[in-house]
Amino acid sequence: MHPYPHSYVVSASAASSGSVAVFSPELPAIETAAPPQFGGPGGVWSPETLLCASLADCFILTFRAVARAARFGWQSLDCRVEGMLERVGQVSHFTRFTTFARLTVPPATDAAKARELLERAEQGCLIANSVRGSRSLDAQVIAQEPASASRLVETSDRPVVGRRS
Repeated sequence: MHPYPHSYVVSASAASSGSVAVFSPELPAIETAAPPQFGGPGGVWSPETLLCASLADCFILTFRAVARAARFGWQSLDCRVEGMLERVGQVSHFTRFTTFARLTVPPATDAAKARELLERAEQGCLIANSVRGSRSLDAQVIAQEPASASRLVETSDRPVVGRRS
């Protein structure tokens, strides 16, 4: 890792109507528009979906690092982030983010250790630590059977982590 501080540069460009092009040096441009909730066309990335995508992406990348440091073997991690945008007083902002994670691990994996590492990834995600809405993690750990059939090892219908950033 490079020493801090890190700098990230993104530019955006648009005409008076139509999509917005978002780009960063050495990266492909992304077309964005307002989401349908704000009168946008739908079917294209919006600032709101990009924010939630950043949280999901950062969670997985943080889990990879945490699992590697712990020498923890795993097979796949699926993550969905739901962000709640609300009007509070005169200002609209995201009040809550819920990360739904489904981790598939080899048979006989310590499910408690897997859950601990998922929680550490949620707590260590730098993008999640940069937002002000409350956060929660709903994690499932799935042991993969040798014949590729899944069996549920541990699940939770309620958030495992819930805290204010």
